Amino acid sequence: MQKESLNKAVDFISRKMDEKCLYLVELDQQNGDGDLGISMKEGFAAARHFLSNTDEKDLGRLMMGMSGTFNEAAPSSLGTILSIGMMGMAKALKGKEEVSVKETADAFRSGLEKIMEKAGSMPGEKTILDALYPASEALKEHASEEPAKAYESAAEAAKKGAESTRMMLSRHGRAAYYGEKSLGILDGGAAAGQLIFEAIKESVCSNSY
Repeated sequence: MQKESLNKAVDFISRKMDEKCLYLVELDQQNGDGDLGISMKEGFAAARHFLSNTDEKDLGRLMMGMSGTFNEAAPSSLGTILSIGMMGMAKALKGKEEVSVKETADAFRSGLEKIMEKAGSMPGEKTILDALYPASEALKEHASEEPAKAYESAAEAAKKGAESTRMMLSRHGRAAYYGEKSLGILDGGAAAGQLIFEAIKESVCSNSY
């Protein structure tokens, strides 16, 4: 990963969130306040604009800049959580202009650890972590393979992780008030996490064929 590939990945994510905005809104309306799709759409659009208008190449500084921009444009609980994750990634990427797939996976893990520390959450609690955590683990496990294959594995893990939230009880945020009524419902945050890795995979694979 370097600035160009990061820019492309965020562009793909932004387009994906734009395309799936209504889908995420409808998911969030089942046990949230319904702003998830709009928050993700506006947050990643702002991140894309930031990356397109800077000459910075240091991945840590780029990620930190994205974090602030994203948080401003997506003032929601998930917007804050993702901006915290970007801050964690920024620390891991500081001073680097290009990193391997393994180093990218390690940066993702650093971001997730920052989220878990600040939000007091962990995988298995019906949140975006249930998609992002297995995806980062799969990316690390397959880091020695071709990038397209590694990100395909990560996207598949994110999909399975998101689907697993149907059988979980919500423990955080407004959704937690629904108790057992949250069973059988796909978590909107996890769905957003799945879309993030799906879009990253598509951006990487577009360079491979």
